[in-house]
Amino acid sequence: MPSKFREELGDKFILTKGLDECLFVYSSQEWSNLESKLKALPFTDKDVRAFVRFFFAGATECELDKQGRILVPQNLREYAKLEKDLYVIGVSTRVEIWDKGKWEKYCSEDNISPDKIAEKMAMLGI
Repeated sequence: MPSKFREELGDKFILTKGLDECLFVYSSQEWSNLESKLKALPFTDKDVRAFVRFFFAGATECELDKQGRILVPQNLREYAKLEKDLYVIGVSTRVEIWDKGKWEKYCSEDNISPDKIAEKMAMLGI
């Protein structure tokens, strides 16, 4: 884990399946905040139940070793298709861990076109 994220994440943090086939990393406090928001959603909604299962079923608490590394469980490595080289990026309240090839492919696709993103943000009032 890059040193710039270690202080923010703390000694223990949560690693889980993310969207776009990456892993999400949350500080314990941010995980608690997110958990509260998800608990407030209507569990009678099938999509809510599916998302909560997806998100929580793979979650695991991690600790850094003395060299700032973490052990990523096999099920999460397989989900994110993590190989040898990784990207670890900060995204607002979380860190994302990407396989290098997947990140580079993601960055080369239209889904991160600044113009398209700006249009969508404008529709959301941002």
